[in-house]
Amino acid sequence: MDLGLKDKRVLVTGATRGIGKATARAFAEEGALVSITYHSARDEANDVVGELGGEQRAHAVPLDLADPASVEAGVAAVEERWGGIDVVVANAQTFTWVDPDKLPPFESLPLDEWFPQLRANIEGHMLTVRHALGGMRRRGWGRVVLLSSVTAGHGSPGSEIYSAAKSALHGFARGLMWTRDGVLANVVAPGGTLTESLQNVDPAYIEQAAQETPSGRLSTPEDVARLIVFLCSEANGNVNGEVIHTAGGR
Repeated sequence: MDLGLKDKRVLVTGATRGIGKATARAFAEEGALVSITYHSARDEANDVVGELGGEQRAHAVPLDLADPASVEAGVAAVEERWGGIDVVVANAQTFTWVDPDKLPPFESLPLDEWFPQLRANIEGHMLTVRHALGGMRRRGWGRVVLLSSVTAGHGSPGSEIYSAAKSALHGFARGLMWTRDGVLANVVAPGGTLTESLQNVDPAYIEQAAQETPSGRLSTPEDVARLIVFLCSEANGNVNGEVIHTAGGR
């Protein structure tokens, strides 16, 4: 199937590893021009650019979700590099996995620890889309995918802040779906995914999670990436405003 992504200009935030990196690679394989963002891992980002075909086909820019000026500058740099943006995949996040058994109770968390997470994980994505959306409207075509999590729907111990932020993106997409002008916006909500962030997690915990998943396994980053690429392609003619899980049935 031709997904119609050749030379489409794609921005994938937070793409130095995990789902973001797999998504950037999948777009590059379809012939897209891919820009990725990084927060601090500049060397890793440059390595990814090399994997995606080098500077002729890929591009890396710094972007800090918690800094509105950084978000605006990052999107502007991508538009300048390619002459516009056709696809935004808002994948970056401010989050550190912690064993639920070691988490302090929500009511004991100081505000200076959780307000910044909320602002970055909600406002940072909204600003990213905002700065790219005008060009999509003018050109009459665009795709937006926001990365959420199944925890936004069913929760998990210690996920109060994270789940609240991801749930907000669902509401944001429901508003974006009325953009029209050829623009479609959706949410992809992965479940447990075998990214680098799980490398230091107890293997028994991962095995238990797999056994509790109807498909019998956790997702790979490539599982998630393939769905994202379809939603952002011309093959997606009218899927809009949806929250789609990639969690093996969970």
